[in-house]
Amino acid sequence: MSDFVVSARKYRPRTFDTLVGQKSIASTLKNAIKNDHLAQAFLFCGSRGVGKTSTARILAKTINCFNKTDSIEACDKCESCESFNTGSSFNVFELDAASNNSVDDIRNLIDQVRVAPQLGDYKIYIIDEVHMLSASAFNAFLKTLEEPPKHAIFILATTEKHKIIPTILSRCQIFDFNRIKVSDIANHLKFIAEKEGINAEDKALHIIAQKADGALRDALSIFDQIVTFSGNSITFDGVIENLNILDYDYYFRIVESGQKEDIPSSLLLLNEIVDKGFDLHNFVVGLAEHYRNVLVCKDVRTASLLEVSESVQKQYIEQSKNIESNHLLRALGVLSQTDVDYKSAKNKRLLVEMALMQLCSINLEFQKKKA
Repeated sequence: MSDFVVSARKYRPRTFDTLVGQKSIASTLKNAIKNDHLAQAFLFCGSRGVGKTSTARILAKTINCFNKTDSIEACDKCESCESFNTGSSFNVFELDAASNNSVDDIRNLIDQVRVAPQLGDYKIYIIDEVHMLSASAFNAFLKTLEEPPKHAIFILATTEKHKIIPTILSRCQIFDFNRIKVSDIANHLKFIAEKEGINAEDKALHIIAQKADGALRDALSIFDQIVTFSGNSITFDGVIENLNILDYDYYFRIVESGQKEDIPSSLLLLNEIVDKGFDLHNFVVGLAEHYRNVLVCKDVRTASLLEVSESVQKQYIEQSKNIESNHLLRALGVLSQTDVDYKSAKNKRLLVEMALMQLCSINLEFQKKKA
């Protein structure tokens, strides 16, 4: 049987310091432990893959650690930490509310809450996807959440905060988890690649990070997929081929064609993109984002807003020097209208081709106005 462990599990954060992209939350929780100001109910909110459940487990482990480090981390050596690491701790209970959402499930939980811990000071109850609890289950949970025993701490996690009733929200200390930045995900992937002895191009890791859309778990799943496809060498070309992503180079060339007023060249590029099987609507959205990025790079102060690798950022800055801001704004207007019209268009390819023709005619429009 294979010993392979997916990266999302193998490199799951086990201390506050290893949490990716949630430094302020980690710092707040560490201070709460240090100053003994722990709330009895926490609510962790945020999109998928941002570290809610991982943070809950780290908090549960650290609270009951007998020999916390000077940096308020679990020691990983005491009896409490060892039982937690082996999954045999009687002080930490995890409940998946998606499949245990009835009144009876909550009543069973409440019965457990009354029993004091045998080891350590606290019993911690982690309820994942808490928004899935039924209305009657929420009501059954209210009294216990309002007046829990001193030894009980509840950590609720949800991706849909708006579905939780206000009476529950008012009884919790709420932490909103951020979507993880592309740069943070890319740096974490680089760390993992080095650990695993994998050669990975920075541009390739940035593409994976962008595709993950702020979810570290998704990024790690994509990373594993690419490693399976490419072996121990992750290249930019390999990533865009495997994930079916349009290369930046196509957008740079389309914009150059627009500058040169070269309609045939832009139409031939579009045909090449279509032949490779790319969706035309995604192309329009991607091209609009490209023009936006070029506009952002017109000023050095805003160039840092781009979530791309350093080499690609230099390409954007170089292209921005040759295009006027008015041209970029007009191009964005054309593509925005094309995006709106795309769904209702009968001949979608013709609509996109017309947009490219308009992009190639922007300079001519400006010349006519000046005349």
